[in-house]
Amino acid sequence: MATEPQPSDQIDSIIASQPNWKGQVLEELREVILSSSSAIKEDVKWKMPSKPLGSPTWEADGIVCVADYLKNAVRLTFPKGARIKDSSGIFNARLDSKTVRAIDFAEGQEIQNAAFIDLLTQGVELNRA
Repeated sequence: MATEPQPSDQIDSIIASQPNWKGQVLEELREVILSSSSAIKEDVKWKMPSKPLGSPTWEADGIVCVADYLKNAVRLTFPKGARIKDSSGIFNARLDSKTVRAIDFAEGQEIQNAAFIDLLTQGVELNRA
């Protein structure tokens, strides 16, 4: 009986499935996410016929953020984003939602590490509250 690959290996495969700027952006985001808190662990959720590899997910006592590839962006969605103080204004998608917020990273867009890490830290703290 074959065992399920580890989440990190599955995310490696998801990144490899996009051999262009989107894969590179997701790889860079992943590095920042994992370096932001030792509490954050990787997982892959929501495998379905339309998305057989699933969605990379980062968790710490609940989901902190989820990645998706869009046509012209890599989106990171924060399920509790509406409760996160975004003092740097980097949330740029799902702004009308009562619960979630997202960041769409377009080709060539720089990742604002300090602001991004602040959002991740708040996401972990919200899950632990």
